[in-house]
Amino acid sequence: MTKTITFKKAIAGLAMTATALTLATAPTTASAMSQKLGGVIGCNASGGKQEAGAVIGGLLGAVAGNKLAKNDRGTGTAIGAVVGAGAGSYAGCQMQKTRAANNAGGVYTSNGIRVSNSVDAAPMTKIKGKYVARSNLNLRAAASTRGEAVGTVEAGQTFQALGRTGDGKWILVGQDGVGVGYVSSAYVYRA
Repeated sequence: MTKTITFKKAIAGLAMTATALTLATAPTTASAMSQKLGGVIGCNASGGKQEAGAVIGGLLGAVAGNKLAKNDRGTGTAIGAVVGAGAGSYAGCQMQKTRAANNAGGVYTSNGIRVSNSVDAAPMTKIKGKYVARSNLNLRAAASTRGEAVGTVEAGQTFQALGRTGDGKWILVGQDGVGVGYVSSAYVYRA
């Protein structure tokens, strides 16, 4: 009985170590991966489901890899942890994106950009990055001073930018990867 408990503790230790190594190396490759795949921590929708999915997937994958590997359980555990973390990360990110779409009251796609149903899409160029408001700004449902004010962006607040209108005068503000309104580009700067 003692050997079984010790062996199970060793497997659990290997699984946790493999998962920790997977997550520890993720930030070093996150910038390269986030441009192509989103990475383990690069989901464009906020929330903690992606990280939790990676941890749970890594642990389950490590256990499965250990059980399936016949000759080299350590390698099986490590490979299982990596594959499981990736699968869990992907599933968690999809859950975050679904939640973001539901919170925005439904979305549609315009010019390759996801936009809330409450916002009028203008012809725009897709951009990425963080911007900072120079002063308190109205968040508008249309790219015009006549557009209904649907919220505000406070002075000094950093926000996600998703697009810029063709004339460059308006920036589409994103929340969880969904455009929620426009602010004047004259009153913001790149973070």
